[in-house]
Amino acid sequence: MARPSNNLRAIPGVDTLLEAVTDCPLPRPLVVAAIRAELRSLRKAGSIPSPDKITATIRQRLDDLALSRLQPVINGTGVVVHTNLGRSPMNPLATTGFVNLEMDLVTGRRGARAAYLERCLAELCGAEAAMVVNNCAAALVLNLRHFTADKKEVIVSRGELVQIGGGFRLPDILESSGAKLREIGATNHTSMDDYAGAIGPQTGLILKVHRSNFFMKGFVAAPERRELAVLARKKRVPFIEDLGSGVLLPTGDWAEGHHEPMPREVLKDGADIVCFSGDKLMGGPQSGIIAGRARHVQALKKHPFFRALRCDKLVLSVLQSTAEHYLHDQGGELPLQRMLTADLASIQRRTRKLAKALKGVPAEIDVTPGHSQVGGGALPEVPLPTVTLDIVPNDIRLVDFAARLRRAAPPVIGAISGRRFRLDLRTILPDQEKPLMKAIRQSLISK
Repeated sequence: MARPSNNLRAIPGVDTLLEAVTDCPLPRPLVVAAIRAELRSLRKAGSIPSPDKITATIRQRLDDLALSRLQPVINGTGVVVHTNLGRSPMNPLATTGFVNLEMDLVTGRRGARAAYLERCLAELCGAEAAMVVNNCAAALVLNLRHFTADKKEVIVSRGELVQIGGGFRLPDILESSGAKLREIGATNHTSMDDYAGAIGPQTGLILKVHRSNFFMKGFVAAPERRELAVLARKKRVPFIEDLGSGVLLPTGDWAEGHHEPMPREVLKDGADIVCFSGDKLMGGPQSGIIAGRARHVQALKKHPFFRALRCDKLVLSVLQSTAEHYLHDQGGELPLQRMLTADLASIQRRTRKLAKALKGVPAEIDVTPGHSQVGGGALPEVPLPTVTLDIVPNDIRLVDFAARLRRAAPPVIGAISGRRFRLDLRTILPDQEKPLMKAIRQSLISK
């Protein structure tokens, strides 16, 4: 085996290294860039590794880069709406070519973007009108830019100043729109008098934020939505509720009796506008849905900032398919809903079957009780009963076993807990079980 050298002439050329990694599936420009980056590092190093080691290092770089490509993965974490894995699981996209995005097929002239989808969403929400932007934060910012254009103040309870994923805080989002935050009440207690006393000449809107990603118990109080709606109408101030996750089917049957408010209920109780995410409990693509009074929705669609927030044909196509599932009373057939409502007995049967099939592999295999999570900042107080397939390899560290599974085809994502690697079949589709078994067996083989 060649030894390390201090001679820069010992560094192989780009063409030589390209020839050594011809089986790499990445586009050639990316491969060349990775090779050149490694060669620059070598020229600054104190010693030059052997050509074989240089090739191995470059191959590792390329393998790591290939893993960063968007690709299907097997989610064995038990977190149904997994932010790091694309949130809601969705049905495959059917429309990728040309579509009648802004073409009226009746007249042959230019048509309104997403007109049919907006009618579907309005029907689902019991709203006069609806529209779509690229996420729920965008929906909130658009509302704030419109309703606080002249009157800058936004009234919101301190107990609703939530922080969402990625470190983003509601006050920061509100103030980025140019609005002035008027905080009222205490963290755990806000009254109608707090709201009434805060309304003044500069009040642009009353904002209610559903605490979807946390809950409070004990001495906690806040006005009912209907009370706020009455006050808003009396004072002629728009009333908006940000539902966050959003859900279109009752949650009581699978969420231990916990009822998550639905957009239809919010509007029925008197809110002028409701906004929520399309890629959480609705089970669609990343999007923000705004529904409510037609005059407000039409004004929002005419706002210049709306153009920066519009969705493309891919998002609109998937969201349309998702909405139609609900309108056909087939919402329960969406992958998200099937996972949320999966019964414990069926998960146990599938898990025990896999455990039996893995008999004889070099690992300890167990089936143990556990809890899945809804995820995505939704229903944090609702654990979903499940069982997990627990794997303890004989000759491989757990972290190494998990790393091998992440490099499988398709990658398998699980969780290390209690000195075991755990897989929850609630979030694993039935047609993923065979590739899962293959990945587990191959990852347990010593390398």
